This record gives sequence, C-alpha cells and structure tokens, in this order.
Amino acid sequence: MKRRLLLVALAWVPVWPVAAQTAATQTPAPSTAPAAPAIVAAENVYGDLATQLAGDGAKVTSVLSNPNEDPHLFEASPSVARALSEARIVIYNGADYDPWMVKLIKAGKAANRQVIVVADLVHKKAGDNPHLWYDTAIMAAAAKALSAALIAAAPPGKVGYEQRLLAFLESLKPVDAKIAAMRVKYDGAQVTATEPVFGYMATALGLVMRNERFQLAVMNSTEPRASDVAAFERDLRQHLVRVFIYNSQATDPAAKRLLDIATQAMVPVVGVTETMPAGQTYQAWMTAQLDALDTALNRSSAVSKPGPSMPAPSKPAPGKPTPGKSAP
Repeated sequence: MKRRLLLVALAWVPVWPVAAQTAATQTPAPSTAPAAPAIVAAENVYGDLATQLAGDGAKVTSVLSNPNEDPHLFEASPSVARALSEARIVIYNGADYDPWMVKLIKAGKAANRQVIVVADLVHKKAGDNPHLWYDTAIMAAAAKALSAALIAAAPPGKVGYEQRLLAFLESLKPVDAKIAAMRVKYDGAQVTATEPVFGYMATALGLVMRNERFQLAVMNSTEPRASDVAAFERDLRQHLVRVFIYNSQATDPAAKRLLDIATQAMVPVVGVTETMPAGQTYQAWMTAQLDALDTALNRSSAVSKPGPSMPAPSKPAPGKPTPGKSAP
C-alpha cells in the first residue's frame, strides 16, 4: 500500500523545471525587422524626409547639411562618391539646383539603385524656382515617391513604410493650417527679399513679392541693375514693404548692404535659409519660419496694397539664367 502511494506521488512530480531548462537553452529566433536600405540625399531636407520615412536604423547620408555655407559654392568630395556607390536610394532636388549630383551619379553607376529627382515629380525644370521644399505639396509628393522606393528596395518593411508615410502626411496638416490662417490675415501684403528662396511659401501666403529682378541677379551671382538697387532701397527707406526676407545663408555684398538699410529703416527682417538647421525636422523648420514671419508682419504698419506712390513690383527680364542657377 505504501509503495502504491509512493508511485502515485512520483507520478505527480511537476516537470516544468525540465521544460524551463529546455526553453532557456533554445537559440532565440532571429529578428524579422527588415534592414532599411542606404539612402543618400543631396540636401538635408530630403535627408530628414528619408529618416522619417525609413525609420530607426536607417543609414541616411545628407550631402548639403550646413546652413552656414552657401550651397551654390558646394564642391563634392570623394566621400560623397563613396556614399553614392553604396546607396540603394538617391534623392536630390533637380531643376539645376544641384547639377553636381547628376555628374556623380553618372560617374558611379550602381546596380539596383533608385534615383528620385524631386523636380521631375512636379514637372519643374531649369529656369523655375529651384527651392522646392518651401512648397508643402511638393514635399508630400517627394514623400510618396520615397516611400514607394523604400518598399521596392525592402518589401518586408512595406507596412512600416506605409504607416510612416501616413504619419508624415498627417504632420503636414498643422503647417498647411498655419499657412491658410496667415493667408487670411496677410493676403496682398507687399514684401521683398534678397533671393527667391521663400518664393513658393510667399505665394502660398498670398504675399506680393517686389524686386524680383534684383533677387534673380543675386541668386545667379550677377550684378543687379543700378535701377533695381535704387528701387529696392526706396522700398525699404519709404516703408513700401512690410517685411524684408533675407537669405542668411548667402554672403552677397549687395544683399548685406540692403540688410543694413532695412535695419536702419526699422523694416522687420526675417531670415530664411536654403539648408535646414541641424537638429530640426522639416515640419519644425517650416513652422518656425512661419511663426517668425507672422510676428514680423504683425509688427509692420506699412501699406499692404499698391497705390500711386507704390510702383508695381519689378519683374525679371526674360532670358536664360546663369548655368547652375534658376529663376524664381
């Protein structure tokens, strides 16, 4: 009888320690998260876009990333050529803004590499304003093209890429709402600028841009006409414009002189850049510049509509821009 009870007791001895030991010694299953393809962006605004869409662990190289340097003076280095040779996806602006990228891509052909030219997506060409990132609709088009390229390069990550694309498009809505609200407040307000960097955004805001021929000359590194310089100075000294938009990334002497005149005349100045500042996202960068412009326009008391004392804004003369540059 005692032997039978012992056998029953042994039969109920738990076996979980053996199972636990077996599980502990099993090799962990490998991660199924797909590796993001290497991406090279000519401008860091597209590099930021790539980072937001590709997700954690993405290898993104931005060529132009210093907002304190003039992008028109950039010269490619061997390190850029090496990064391009390893990239599965390349994205650049186009519209003759970064012609050095075309040469580098042709010089170092790579198998299975996808190339996205943002200007081509929206039918922009040399001679058009090349500062495309100041148009949120163009950035949305670039995001969709880049997401499609990521899916083609790494199909297992399709769901994640699609989710991040939707998140990016959703994050543009507050920026667009800010633009719409400012347009209601400032539609028709006259402003001026040293270069057409802010051109697409100014149009979206309903602003009237003056001295465009001067801007074209500065961007193309040519000498502005004396009459255009005089008209620009008059606009500032007589407060015929509400805001002076200054490309703080350029170092043209004529533009710097106008900055001094605007400061002396107490015309509100808003600095903009072609290259996104470090540590910011595209959405934060655009919002910060819109906030600065909103503040400046609120401070201004200049007349916003043309009158007898306010000649119509100058228009660029017809003709082909200097190679490597583009007209507004």
